[in-house]
Amino acid sequence: MHKPQYVSKITLVPTPIGNLEDMSFRAVRVLKEADLIAAEDTRTSGILLKHYHIDTPRTALHQHNEHKKVPDLLRRLQEEELHLAVVSDAGTPGISDPGFLLVREAIKMGIPIEVLPGPTAFVPALVSSGLACDRFVFEGFLPLKKGRQTRLKQLAAESRTMIFYESPHRLHRTLKDFITTFGEDRQVSVSREISKIYEEHVRGTLAYVWDYFAHAKVKGEIVIVLAGQV
Repeated sequence: MHKPQYVSKITLVPTPIGNLEDMSFRAVRVLKEADLIAAEDTRTSGILLKHYHIDTPRTALHQHNEHKKVPDLLRRLQEEELHLAVVSDAGTPGISDPGFLLVREAIKMGIPIEVLPGPTAFVPALVSSGLACDRFVFEGFLPLKKGRQTRLKQLAAESRTMIFYESPHRLHRTLKDFITTFGEDRQVSVSREISKIYEEHVRGTLAYVWDYFAHAKVKGEIVIVLAGQV
């Protein structure tokens, strides 16, 4: 079936996960040239945009409104010659952040999609972990309750390096769940505050890292890199 050709387009723009200097020249140019920026949090993105003197109009697009907001944005893209830039609070839109739904529906309609290369937290965490990074699986956030134990059991025999995102207040519980599932001697690396002043990487066995964070005040975004089964 022939799809209509649109002058409008969507550009997904990765933003720094810490240091504002990680912003690319191309990303700044695109955000300045766009007609509208869809931001996960307009207040958070406002800090970045102000830093780079970007005054493009903004609208909120986050997990709580995207099912209602996406159809409206797509309608505008159909009716107007609109260049829409999409940003999340940090990193690449669609990777554990809003963006997937918009991209999926835009593709169905034949609206051009452009994705800029740029920051994603799990890449530096993986490469700096010292664990195998030639083959890996990205799991994002584990389910909080329903399906959590099922998912962990499914991963018990995974031979590839596994990557997870976690919040500071759930880190200790997750490491304890990992010990139960994978054994206390499994190698792990926990990275936090990547590209920020207090960046930290804690590496060792699950038992060691669990004990370390039992006595530490944990802040910032967390990436857990876990060795696969040998």
